[in-house]
Amino acid sequence: MLDIRWIRENPNALVDALRKRPSYSASAESIVDEVIARDEARRAHTTELQQKQERRNAASKEIGNAMRAGDSARAEELKVEVNAIKAFVQEGESRERALDKALADALAVLPNVPLPDVPEGKDEHDNVEVRKVGEVKPRPNWAREHFEIGEALGLMDFERAARLSGARFTVLKGQLARLERALGQFMLDLHTTEHGYTEVIPPLLVRDEALYGTGQLPKFEEDLFFVPHGEARLGLIPTSEVPLTNLVREEIVDARSLPLRFTALTPCFRSEAGSAGRDTRGMLRQHQFYKVELVSITDAESSISEHERMTSCAEEVLKRLGLPFRTVVLCTGDMGFGARKTYDIEVWLPGQNSYREISSCSVCGDFQARRMDARYRPEGEKQTRFLHTLNGSGVAVGRALIAVIENYQNEDGSVTIPQALRPYMGGLEKIGA
Repeated sequence: MLDIRWIRENPNALVDALRKRPSYSASAESIVDEVIARDEARRAHTTELQQKQERRNAASKEIGNAMRAGDSARAEELKVEVNAIKAFVQEGESRERALDKALADALAVLPNVPLPDVPEGKDEHDNVEVRKVGEVKPRPNWAREHFEIGEALGLMDFERAARLSGARFTVLKGQLARLERALGQFMLDLHTTEHGYTEVIPPLLVRDEALYGTGQLPKFEEDLFFVPHGEARLGLIPTSEVPLTNLVREEIVDARSLPLRFTALTPCFRSEAGSAGRDTRGMLRQHQFYKVELVSITDAESSISEHERMTSCAEEVLKRLGLPFRTVVLCTGDMGFGARKTYDIEVWLPGQNSYREISSCSVCGDFQARRMDARYRPEGEKQTRFLHTLNGSGVAVGRALIAVIENYQNEDGSVTIPQALRPYMGGLEKIGA
């Protein structure tokens, strides 16, 4: 959430920021005007309410003075005024809550402001490559996509998954199931032992407040799965960014403990509401998938450097697995709602003969912390500040499985196990023939 004071003082800066995001550009001025109008209405009403309350207090004192002076007529006149003010204040407090909510609702759907060095663009075609790692070999004519390999091995079953749950689900069996588990364990071990992240096993079901805190609600409600819970509901996490980031919600964190770095391996659940017709074959876009998440909680001064560090941690996973990849910085038109800057890491998939996203690492500034009311107190200062939050995939386990299968496939249909994963596979060197 953006700071209303900053918006009030820099309306043109927000208009410019919204114009850089294609879905907001056409209505940027009207959006900002509406937010400012709601803020002005709230502030004007609050001022009037305060003035009325001050007048009520003064009139109450005047009643006592009139009674002591024997001026009963004046006292009665003042009592009538006080009663009218009480009625106004009672109604006014209800209206104040409504005006507060109207402003909060308007702020809740405003996206974050891109950093100055984020390239401007309309979509993924305007993203800018930062670096490329690993050799992309010419695609042999026998190369196949992951689902063809997995089905031929008898270890990847989409038909039975569809009978169980419908489209966009997969059943993995045998050594492919073990390989996916090995990938998740390998990533966790790397991030905890070498990169300094603390492993967390978080809840997979969270309240609306947690989803609001990281920006999934209200804007992306259709992308989520919910289950009834008493008179309310709980949401299945679309990513463990949600519970990990919310670990500091409504807290004042000791500045000396920063940065906080968390990692988790969890299933994630997404309805993929906006992806009809995209990646319908295979495991690339699923309703349920495993992902290792990285979350950092920092102070304002460290968040940019932490972003670079987090991205390098995610890249290291692919380096250890020997997978070619490239890192791109997302343009304003492709960047997520809550991000100020995002790096996408795209792994090479020989079966598709293309790079596909396997990790997104974003710095959010204080955008999420404002929604969560998560703060820290700098050493030597009385005032608190909002924390800065970052999140990234370290990496998507299912997509890493796809990349391993396609990059390590052999002409005979077998799949060689990368060296880094063999200790997790009981020394197994190859799956299949």
